[in-house]
Parts: sequence; structure tokens; C-alpha cells
Amino acid sequence: MKKTISIMGLAFFCFFTTVAHAQENESSEPAKTENKWDPKNNPTVTAITSKYEGKILATRPALTEQDIFPAIGAYEATTNMADTKTITIALDENNKGLVWIEGLPQGTIKAMLRKSPATYKIPAQKTETGNEVAEGTLVFDKESNTLSICIGKNYNAADPLSVFSANESAGGEVAAVTKSKKTKTKQTPVLTYTATKQQKDTVSN
Repeated sequence: MKKTISIMGLAFFCFFTTVAHAQENESSEPAKTENKWDPKNNPTVTAITSKYEGKILATRPALTEQDIFPAIGAYEATTNMADTKTITIALDENNKGLVWIEGLPQGTIKAMLRKSPATYKIPAQKTETGNEVAEGTLVFDKESNTLSICIGKNYNAADPLSVFSANESAGGEVAAVTKSKKTKTKQTPVLTYTATKQQKDTVSN
């Protein structure tokens, strides 16, 4: 019995000695560092981000009514304006698809947006001053900064600009010949107006 206990004691002693020695060897070895990938050390990322360091990307300003409806504003007339030389176009307060044109000889007339951003149909109407206005077309060309108005020709939905070609500046009477007699029919006068848009600083001054 004593022999068995001695053998077991010797076995436990050898086990604990081995474990202690292994722990001592592990503690004596230098700690190993883990190699983790860092995107900041990536040369491709560095090359891209270096271009934008210290730079702030400007945000686009919000669109104004002038941007959405470029036809609105003040114009200096260049043709067919005997008295006043200023034409103004303003949005209707209740309907953004409708504008009011002031400064024409006919008085204040309305026009309806038909093709964005600046092609309008002028419907046949009667002004507040009692003037009869025939159907027409209003177009603003942003590139040339030019306003074109034609009154007396029906709006052409397929090609609105066609009304500005070969227009007559004034109407008259056309004789129609029949077998029995000559009859005269009254022709609606075709009136055209052009104007150049004024800059904001010019208008404010």
C-alpha cells in the first residue's frame, strides 16, 4: 500500500513539474503581434484620399424660380415697341403654369406653359382694357437671352418656333376672286415682338 502511494505521489510531482516548466517557457517567449490589414496603409487608398485632403466639395445651390421658369423677368424690347421699351413677365400667384406679360401695346395678357422650360401658348383673350388679343406664342431662348412673341398665328404644338418664320408685321385685306364677284375678307394682323432679357443687377439699378 505504501509503495502504491509513493508511486502516485511521484507521478503527480512529475506532472506539476512539467506544467510549470512549460508555463515558464511560454512567459519567456516574446509576445507575437497580430498582422491586421489597415486601409490607411493601403497605397491605393492613400493616393486617392491625398487628392482631396483639405478640399471641401461644394454642394449645389437650390434651384430658384428663375432656374425653373427662365422666361420670367424684365426685358428690353428691340422691335415693334413705339412707346414703352420694357416688357415684364411674372408668374401667376396661384398657377405656376401661367404667366402675365406686361408692357405690350395690347395691355397685360396671359400665357400658358406648354413646353418646359420656356415655351408658352398665348390664348385668344380680352384684356382688362377691352382689347381683343388673338392666339399666339411666346418663347424665351436662354442661350441667346432673347424673348420672341408672336400674336395673330395659332400656337403650333408640334413646332412652336414655326410661327416666327415668314411672319407679316401687319395685317390687311385680302381679295378673294370668285366667278360672280370679288369679296374682301379681313385678315388677322400678325404681330411679332423681340426683346433682350435684362440682368438682375441692371433691373435693380
